[in-house]
Amino acid sequence: MVERVYEAGEPLAVLTTEPLGRVLDYRAPEGGCGTGDFVEVPLGPRRVLGVVWGDAAGGYPVEKLRSASRVLDAAPMRAELRGFLARAADYTLTPLPAMLRLATRAPGLGDPPSMRRVYRLGGTVPNQMTDARFRVVEVLRGGVPMTLAELAEAAGCGAGVVKGLVKLGVVVEEEAPRDLPYPVLNPRLPGRLAGDQVTAGDALVATVALGGYSCTLLKGVTGSGKTEVYLEAVAECLAQGKQALVLLPEIALTADFLTRVEGRFGARPAEWHSGVTMTERRRLWRMVGQGEAGMVVGARSALFLPFRDLGLIVVDEEHDTSYKQEDGVLYHARDMAVLRGAMAGVPVVLASATPSLESWANVEAGKYARLDLGARFGVAELPLMKAIDMRVEKLANDRWISDTLAAGVTARLARGEQAMLFLNRRGFAPVTLCRACGNQVGCDDCDARMVEHRFLKRLVCHQCGATKPVPVVCPSCKVEGRMAAVGPGVERLAEEVTARFPDARLAVLSSDLFGSARALKDQIGVIAAGGADIIIGTQIVAKGHNFPFLTLVGVIDADLGLQGSDLRAAERTFQLIRQVSGRAGRAGLRGEAWLQTHQPDHPVIRAILGGDDEAFWKAEAAERRIAGVPPYGRMAGVILSSPDVQAVFDFAAELARRDGPLRRVGAEVFGPAPAPVARVRGRHRVRLLVKAEKSVSLQSALAEWVGQLKCPSSVRLAIDIDPQSFR
Repeated sequence: MVERVYEAGEPLAVLTTEPLGRVLDYRAPEGGCGTGDFVEVPLGPRRVLGVVWGDAAGGYPVEKLRSASRVLDAAPMRAELRGFLARAADYTLTPLPAMLRLATRAPGLGDPPSMRRVYRLGGTVPNQMTDARFRVVEVLRGGVPMTLAELAEAAGCGAGVVKGLVKLGVVVEEEAPRDLPYPVLNPRLPGRLAGDQVTAGDALVATVALGGYSCTLLKGVTGSGKTEVYLEAVAECLAQGKQALVLLPEIALTADFLTRVEGRFGARPAEWHSGVTMTERRRLWRMVGQGEAGMVVGARSALFLPFRDLGLIVVDEEHDTSYKQEDGVLYHARDMAVLRGAMAGVPVVLASATPSLESWANVEAGKYARLDLGARFGVAELPLMKAIDMRVEKLANDRWISDTLAAGVTARLARGEQAMLFLNRRGFAPVTLCRACGNQVGCDDCDARMVEHRFLKRLVCHQCGATKPVPVVCPSCKVEGRMAAVGPGVERLAEEVTARFPDARLAVLSSDLFGSARALKDQIGVIAAGGADIIIGTQIVAKGHNFPFLTLVGVIDADLGLQGSDLRAAERTFQLIRQVSGRAGRAGLRGEAWLQTHQPDHPVIRAILGGDDEAFWKAEAAERRIAGVPPYGRMAGVILSSPDVQAVFDFAAELARRDGPLRRVGAEVFGPAPAPVARVRGRHRVRLLVKAEKSVSLQSALAEWVGQLKCPSSVRLAIDIDPQSFR
């Protein structure tokens, strides 16, 4: 993109965050501005945020254009980020203003820098030096200005002591910017690598030192020390004076990760995720743009931060499904990280013990490099795997833990070790059923069964979040006392554990049981320190946590993910069970993982037990290649919704009939059909699926196809490029 300066009154184009779908022409404000400047512009009676995007489109008299109000006090958006937003918008078929909103998700960007009152040492020496005064002076000798509360706490005195020193001129009170730079990380502190880690670390350091775009898959077994290896690449990036971005899939992972970063570099990095305060988000956004935050650790939206000098992107646990944004702007953070790396000309590292088939295929095609860590760090060994054949286990109807698994748990408790029971199902029971008429209690606004959450004493819809009391009387047949909870969730499993192991300390890890990310982090810390004997968890426990005392993982229902028609069912089951099994034996104690299954001969179960990852990927790749589906074909999902079921089906049918633009590029349209969850929040949902060969440029054909018809006012249309789910 061309950079230029516009004199006051010159016409220019501004991209706003308003849902207009295009840039708007304005005149440059008094004092002029440049491409990429953040500006405030009038739009109707309001003033809105925008970015100077380039030259005006023209076609309108310059004298009639409105002037931009002012240039905001923020670092201009660099051409690299503007280009990335434009390319991402084209790829995902997202309006450009919606992409800009992703890049400006911090409060008060139009406000002048806020200030706070701080205290520092003055030049006066007090006549009388009490112990409290002495402590204040000693604290301030460190040279770091502090707020009144910070200084009083550090000196162990009251605020009055500080105020008294201000009156004497010993301490100076002044205003300072609230948005301060982040601590400088020291890349020269030594790392701690051994064996394969040294070779892999050296390779990544060389890649960063060389510069330019590249993508490397860092594949290492669970516990192999992938984090320490890619932190070597971060160190090289920081040593060059550039900025590094590390994406994590789960907020709960950040606590342990931040501690490891601090141990490696002597200071904590900046954080960007939903658990960070709005004030801190504004500070980070501004400091990143000024180059005053060397390393950012964040969730997927951190990809859209305005880095001044980005030098490296790392996507940890790159296979994780939470990297896909499923509402609003539909994008996959792994793919967008690769795109931003290519646009910025910087290396990208994708790290995982169980890579996505997409990344594996890109390695096979020669697009990505690959580094392998085949052994765990130090004395730790990979867990032993075995199946528990539930067809031969004698299990009561109200029990979910087999006697074999219970005996394994008992043995661990006797040795003072931890055991984990994994069930990827939140709540107490997935179905509440009337035994008189067979009615299953569903959500009033969605075509979904409500899940009993006994801790809340409510039924909860996992689609829209609606809740209602657990009924005593059947809402259908009005019979009382025949309602029953059917099937297990982690809360029901917790009841069984309490009954079978009454003396064990139990911890349940499920995202819906914690009111904040901090509470979840704290509980994980307690478990890691040995504060629980038995851990029950959903998929949240599979995401990179390190529990040194954990030696047994029991998978309650290994067959659960194999059900349904999702083309990624086998891949995701393999990844999830291998990841959760990898929590066992990460310290000096040998771990084991036991899988309760009714299908011990299923190819996926056999692959998990056998540990031959490459054989699994090759078999899965062969099936996908024959079917012509991702990563060996292109797919796009079209999701239509409306309160009017007839209107949405009629529009979908007409869209399917007008498939000429797609047929011209060899694409096929399947549907329309009701979505698996056919109604959410009162809106009826219909899906179409578009399938094409890998070489087809699908986006332009899709845009032409949907552009033939105007959506009725009640119908919403969304296009999901490379869909990860089909719900």
